[in-house]
Amino acid sequence: MAHRLSRLRKKGVATLVRETSLCVEDLICPLFVDENLQEPIEIPSLPGFFRHTVKTAVREAGEIADLGLPAVILFGVPQRKDESGTSALSGIVQDTISNVKRFVPGVTVIADVCLCEYTAHGHCGIVNERGEILDSPTLEMLRRVAVSYAKAGVDIVAPSGMIDGMVHAIRTGLDSEGFDRVAIMSYAAKYCSGFYAPFRTAVDSACAFGDRSQHQMDPANANEAIREVGLDISEGADIVLVKPALPYLDVIFRVKQTFGVPVAAYSVSGEYAMLRSAMANGSLERDVIHESLLSIKRAGADMIITYFAKEAAANLRQEVTRR
Repeated sequence: MAHRLSRLRKKGVATLVRETSLCVEDLICPLFVDENLQEPIEIPSLPGFFRHTVKTAVREAGEIADLGLPAVILFGVPQRKDESGTSALSGIVQDTISNVKRFVPGVTVIADVCLCEYTAHGHCGIVNERGEILDSPTLEMLRRVAVSYAKAGVDIVAPSGMIDGMVHAIRTGLDSEGFDRVAIMSYAAKYCSGFYAPFRTAVDSACAFGDRSQHQMDPANANEAIREVGLDISEGADIVLVKPALPYLDVIFRVKQTFGVPVAAYSVSGEYAMLRSAMANGSLERDVIHESLLSIKRAGADMIITYFAKEAAANLRQEVTRR
């Protein structure tokens, strides 16, 4: 008896036996808001993306929701930066959360919780004279920022600094203020990666000195990611995130297989810029967008933060219409 797998690749049959599916509801769209603007401006390092005002961010959130995308994740650019990142406590992100929830109530709002956009030195926490992050004051600041987002109406807070104890500090802070229903999406396995460069230009968060290797993970380590994720789950993380995505598909797979919890993957700015550039110069076709996102889903991600979210959503909707 001849086993011919090609019989399962016929049109129609292939759809029936497809092992992995990608749908619009799997995707989360980043949204940048800038306190310094009167009108939106395009981000040179991220073609097709803009820094928004509160008003235009609400309009953009509406367009995102109209495409069927379930969520946005907010990143803020403040007017003022200082050594402690105090502008993160009130300002553009809180205003955007409250306005999006008011005018686009169907969209889930996630807010990144980190200090790198708000500190004068660009590090993810409060540092000493040697440039070392001080955990206790940093955790207190992250707790206060998360609570301020909850008061504005956020659905999910996403601590991204990889600061030891950040999930515990934020969960304790939220619960003590009566925000026990606000979920935490923890950047539990965030690698010290060169793929973040376009994002750091987009939000002016480059380090004034040193780098982030003291708190972000060594790209060589996978077992460490399992330990990090386990710690964050024990501290109260509801969703764990692996970042970047494409260079760390093995980590996404291991996290999902080990813990079985909701897993997010962040297909970061460098991944977007790389594919966008190759498509622009004709080296690749647009179908690589779907293929790359499908690979992340196949690895085990339940949801994907991606700069291709709107484009992928439009393509997926057209595919459904053609059927």
